[in-house]
Amino acid sequence: MQNRNKNWTISQIPKSNSGLAVITGSTEGVGYEDALALSSSGWNVIMMGRNAQKGAESIAKIHRINPKAKLSFEKIDLADLSSIKAFASRMISKGQAIDLLINNAGVMTPPKRMETADGFELQFGTNHIGHFALTAQLLPLLRKSPGARVVTASSVANREGRINFDDLQSSSAYIPMKAYGQSKLANLMFALELQRQSEKHGWGITSIASHPGVSRTNLLITGAGRWSVAGISRTLLPFLFQPPAQGALPTLYAATSPEAKGGMYYGPNKMMETRGFPAIAKIPAQAEDVNASLKLWKLSEELANVEF
Repeated sequence: MQNRNKNWTISQIPKSNSGLAVITGSTEGVGYEDALALSSSGWNVIMMGRNAQKGAESIAKIHRINPKAKLSFEKIDLADLSSIKAFASRMISKGQAIDLLINNAGVMTPPKRMETADGFELQFGTNHIGHFALTAQLLPLLRKSPGARVVTASSVANREGRINFDDLQSSSAYIPMKAYGQSKLANLMFALELQRQSEKHGWGITSIASHPGVSRTNLLITGAGRWSVAGISRTLLPFLFQPPAQGALPTLYAATSPEAKGGMYYGPNKMMETRGFPAIAKIPAQAEDVNASLKLWKLSEELANVEF
């Protein structure tokens, strides 16, 4: 099942003059491409990351392409719940409605098990718990917007993922790719459950999941390392990876297209969803399990110490 317009591109993003978009992990890679495309279509964009210098450089880069782009940078560390809470408090004190939240940032396959500031396994804690906490705390501002969307980035790696409720933090055994797959499956399950919760409670928020296929970003190098198998592949076999701008299309489609639907999952349409244009993506069996998704939701509320 494909979208009616198979080759959707950024030229089809509806123009906006006032919408506010908040994008995590947007100083490079797919998140940067999201920020560039949205700001070029008139959105006010808050770029987010851990490094203020990188943020300033990314904004300057976009301004060279589009001097009229409305951009600002906010420092946040998704591996630290206190940093997330501080950011959310700053946003709530300003009181401006958020029309679009893109949960994009990610950590991928560090070779050794690492932990967040709050003691979670780094990938599960950053990729899932960090975004779960952020979305919960921004909920009042999302609800202020008529037709707000939350787009959460998953990955083709979720196919190999399994939510291990007996060892969510990979404490007994840490296998980098397995832990990454679990975190990205959790992203997908969160996105689908957020849609169900929004419908149940009348929040008026549309929640959609997306994935970029296999894209040429620094995620592999900064995570697994330049000399890992994945890092070497990215360097020596560039034809396996599509450009970040192409990888950003499913997220941008989910974020802006009138045809994108809540509770759906979008990814590239070619070569087993590794590349191409936005289309409906295949949802792994565990993510279809409503009971497992609700269990993960409740556990995540406890772990992140938040309530929706």
